[in-house]
Amino acid sequence: MTNADPHAPRTVVPIEPALLIAEAFDKAEVTEIRHSVTSCANACGLIGQRLDDFVLAVNELITNAVRHGGGRGWLRLWQEPGVLVCEVADHGHGISAQRLGDRRRPAPDTAGGWGLWLARELTDAMEVATGTAGTTVRITAVLTVRDHTPN
Repeated sequence: MTNADPHAPRTVVPIEPALLIAEAFDKAEVTEIRHSVTSCANACGLIGQRLDDFVLAVNELITNAVRHGGGRGWLRLWQEPGVLVCEVADHGHGISAQRLGDRRRPAPDTAGGWGLWLARELTDAMEVATGTAGTTVRITAVLTVRDHTPN
């Protein structure tokens, strides 16, 4: 192929209009990411306890990525019809099948092991893909229409 030859057409992937956040993070950015997630989730319609629960679940996932996933992670937050989705990925060594399969609440005096359990309990759905190249956790919260009825 020479410069005079026509170029092959490129495949262009449009930026998802519902993508709210796409950020790499490390320990220094955890608080900033959490605040960004709070603002976006609230703007999408999560309020009150549902908002607090979703943000706590995200915080647990980003903290896990920093602690167990190589010190860095990647967060994406987007909205689909009726659902807010957050995905946190890292490049750690993965989570054991035994750990993933254990759905019991950790003992109250346990210092660790609460992150995935809390994320599962505080959201409407959670999916985990894990292996030696890292872990990706996706959580969702169903969005309900805000009640605009005057008091």
